[in-house]
Amino acid sequence: MFSIFKKEINAFFSSLIGYIVIGVFLVLMGLVMWVFPDYSVLDGNYANLDTLFAIAPMIFMFLIPAVTMRTFAEEKQSGTIELLVTRPISDWQIVGGKFLASFALVVFALIPTVLYYITIYKLGAPPGNLDSGGILGSYIGLLFLAGAFVAIGVFASSLTNNQIIAFVLATFLCFFVYLAFGFLSRLPIFFGKTDDIVQSIGIEYHYNSVSRGVLDSRDVVYFVSVIALFLAATVLSLGRRRW
Repeated sequence: MFSIFKKEINAFFSSLIGYIVIGVFLVLMGLVMWVFPDYSVLDGNYANLDTLFAIAPMIFMFLIPAVTMRTFAEEKQSGTIELLVTRPISDWQIVGGKFLASFALVVFALIPTVLYYITIYKLGAPPGNLDSGGILGSYIGLLFLAGAFVAIGVFASSLTNNQIIAFVLATFLCFFVYLAFGFLSRLPIFFGKTDDIVQSIGIEYHYNSVSRGVLDSRDVVYFVSVIALFLAATVLSLGRRRW
């Protein structure tokens, strides 16, 4: 699996893909955090990073599918998928290596945002008047969210040999799993506790829960389950060649 991981990381950074993804994410977040008047931290009365954790999922919905769309679609399009699957590694190792490489790229994009925390920490009155525990929880939630979106993107890429179709499908699935259940729970057909159950199926519910700074085991189990589910679906999708 490490060989697949290393191959994918080298592919990201030997081309412009990795640099473009990281650059686009940081530019968009920088504009939202410090420039746009309706969202700028400098226009607020409190030292916090709520804007980062509110906007990042929306950016991830488009950014992560752009990262994962090539994982299997490109292999199928170029014909190298046959060479890959004949190597002495299992489908789980192939999928795991590609998942970890894409996830690592997203983590690389998040690391520079620690500078935002340092800046807000210094701007507090007095300096350091910041909910560091809540921010740490929000970062953990963002990592779980990124892992779920990467798993969805890798699955979408395994379904087709066209990278554009893989991108569109992954974006739709990320949007649906993240937001759709929250909208569905507001329908009049759901009442009592059923609306809470429907809402809890979506990623947004658990992401907001982790972002409060409390790491609930139910949220951890949910994210791990979503990641495992889509990775298992990816392995099944690869197994179609044997069917």
